[in-house]
Amino acid sequence: MKPYLAACLLVASAPLLAAPIDSGQSRIDFTLKQMDIPMQGQFKRIGGDVTLDPANAAQGRANLTIQIASISLPTADATAQTKQPAWFNATRFPTAQLITSSIKPLGGNRFQFSGKLTIKGTTRDVSAPFTLSRQGALSVVDGTLPVSRLAYKVGEGEWADTDTVADSVLIKFHIAYPSSK
Repeated sequence: MKPYLAACLLVASAPLLAAPIDSGQSRIDFTLKQMDIPMQGQFKRIGGDVTLDPANAAQGRANLTIQIASISLPTADATAQTKQPAWFNATRFPTAQLITSSIKPLGGNRFQFSGKLTIKGTTRDVSAPFTLSRQGALSVVDGTLPVSRLAYKVGEGEWADTDTVADSVLIKFHIAYPSSK
C-alpha cells in the first residue's frame, strides 16, 4: 500500500512538461496604422514551447521566439524596410522573445498572462488576456496584445513621427501545441 501511495504522490506532484509549439499551425499577426490606414503584417517563423494545464494555470508558462527576418507586409518594399536598422534591425536583433512569468484563470476558457517581451534588445513587461481551446489534437491559445512600437525603438529617426506610422500596434497571436490530454 505504501509504494502505491508514494507513486500517486509522485504523479500528482510531477511538473508539467513543456510542449513544443506547432509552427505550421501557429501565427503571429499584427496591425498597425500608416497615415491612419490599417496595415496587416505577419511573422511567418515562430518557435518555442508552452506548458499549460487549465486546471493548474498558475504553473503554466510559455517561451516564444519570433524570427524577425520572417516579417511579411503587403509590399516587398515595406517588408524590406522593416528589416532595416531604423525599424527591427533584423541583422543585429534576429529574434524577438516572449517569456511569460505567470498565467491566471479568468473563468471559462479565458486566462491572462504576464511576462516579458523583448524586441530589438528592449525588454518590457506585458500582459494580455487569451482564450484556450481544443482543435483536434492541438491546444490553441488566441489573444491580442497591444504594444507601443516606440517603447521598443521600432521606427527610429524620421519614422518616430507618429503622424506617419501610429505608435500603437496590435499583435494577434494564435499559438498551437499538442494537447497533453
